[in-house]
Amino acid sequence: MKKKLVIAGCVVLVVGMLGFAPPADRYFEIAKNVEIFADVFKDVNDLYVDEINPNKLMRTGIDAMLNSLDPYTNFISEDEVEDYKTLHTGEYGGIGAMTTEFNHRTVVTMIFKGYPAFEHGLKIGDEIVKVNGQEIYRLSEEEIKQLMSGQEGTLIKLAVKRFGSDHLIDLEFKRETIKRSNVPYFGMVTKDVGYLQLTEFTREAAKEVKKGVVSLREQGAKCIILDLRGNPGGLLDEAVNVCNIFLAKGKKVVTVKGRTQEKYINETLNPPVDTEIPLAVLIDRGSASASEIVAGTIQDYDRGIIIGEKSFGKGLVQASKPLTYNSQVKITIAKYYTPTDRCIQVLDYSHRREDGTVGTVPDSLKKEFKTTHGRLVYDIGGIDPDIKVPSDEASMITRIVYSNGYIYDYASRYAFEHPSISPAKTFGLTDQEYLEFVNWMKDKSYTYRSSVETQLGALTDVAKKERYYMDLKTQLDQISSHLSDSRKNDMIAFKDQIKLLLEKEIASRYYFERGAVEVGFKYDEAVNKAVETLSNLPFYRKTLNLP
Repeated sequence: MKKKLVIAGCVVLVVGMLGFAPPADRYFEIAKNVEIFADVFKDVNDLYVDEINPNKLMRTGIDAMLNSLDPYTNFISEDEVEDYKTLHTGEYGGIGAMTTEFNHRTVVTMIFKGYPAFEHGLKIGDEIVKVNGQEIYRLSEEEIKQLMSGQEGTLIKLAVKRFGSDHLIDLEFKRETIKRSNVPYFGMVTKDVGYLQLTEFTREAAKEVKKGVVSLREQGAKCIILDLRGNPGGLLDEAVNVCNIFLAKGKKVVTVKGRTQEKYINETLNPPVDTEIPLAVLIDRGSASASEIVAGTIQDYDRGIIIGEKSFGKGLVQASKPLTYNSQVKITIAKYYTPTDRCIQVLDYSHRREDGTVGTVPDSLKKEFKTTHGRLVYDIGGIDPDIKVPSDEASMITRIVYSNGYIYDYASRYAFEHPSISPAKTFGLTDQEYLEFVNWMKDKSYTYRSSVETQLGALTDVAKKERYYMDLKTQLDQISSHLSDSRKNDMIAFKDQIKLLLEKEIASRYYFERGAVEVGFKYDEAVNKAVETLSNLPFYRKTLNLP
């Protein structure tokens, strides 16, 4: 069965790879290579010295073959099809809760209103100890995932540990179809500026954005911030429809060009919501694919100002093809181009180095393009923001405190001791409250080395190898001692980063997703820069070369 499956997959892929050969030669090469592959697979299974798993061996072969093309061309087994569908629909069977693993503890990190977890007593910060009577520490991450999700209408029983309770709490839920929202938040940042966060491009993403924009205008928004940071993309049609909210009907959004298919142009098809309202689009290194289509289109038409960091740089289009036994293969079939005809793909998978690694397309090959009002923009390597606002890189101490779950544990304690807090937009920990957290951390077990300490260690190793160590030992020891002393103050030095995470987590206990977003506005440099830019219309118009 598996053998037939992979042969079918091989035929599809080999046809693609041999596309430039004359038809007769190409089909001969296909038949020859499929026969060789099948013979090797059969002989290895029959003769290899140790017992092997043929399914695992075949999957390794398929994955290695596809990975030699690009990271986005993938085989999707029958067991993985449902997860793949979830990526496109945003729907799955579950109870409406997110969990994260911290040091072998599975902790609830978000509850979605209106679903079973919210309705029947699960709380953010709860540690899941048992699922359907099975102790969770005995299960793999995949087994936990399979137990937590399931068919609509089926029951799931959880035993959870909760701060303030000295015994496990038993909860029971009936699974429902959970629809993950593409727009987890929209609201007013100031009395004139509305903000909308778009995190995915699954089905109905544009419908959700449209609903948010209409609501923000009704609340008095005279300007809009569209936040695409960390959005990895999704459905191309939804990206076109999101652009359509701000662009007139009949505007070219994206052109798809492939080796085996004719050029296809995607245009806006519907009446827009608002083609005039000042718009700021936020992007960062995590904004990819459909996010870059939206940002690039808005930029090419000078319809709004792009703020943040250079985007990821994924200009490739994938299509899935069904295979036998309910499996699929997802294949990169084309590149996409923004309205000015620029492709922003950063990595050149068609020209690998001798060691198999992939390099970026050299800057020397970049081309200039002009927006509607004559601004210069460039292809290759992602979308460049009109106003650069670099993100704050998390320090090592911040990562350690977060990854060990101490942020979540302290937030649970805080919520237990405080029945209510002020609205999320105004909530903040006092300096004294932050010091209480620092003191609470003193008896916690964690170790780490800062980036500078890691580099100092590497320098020491090189000095020893090059036999300079004895000459530099005194200076190296002094630096090491100084860094060790400085590390003791890292909780204070990086107070702004850690305090933000604490406030977000605490606010989510009371106000869920909205709270986590709103409490962060005062720290968010990109949002604040967008508010500043949109509030200065002469500067906004000058930046976009608007008349």
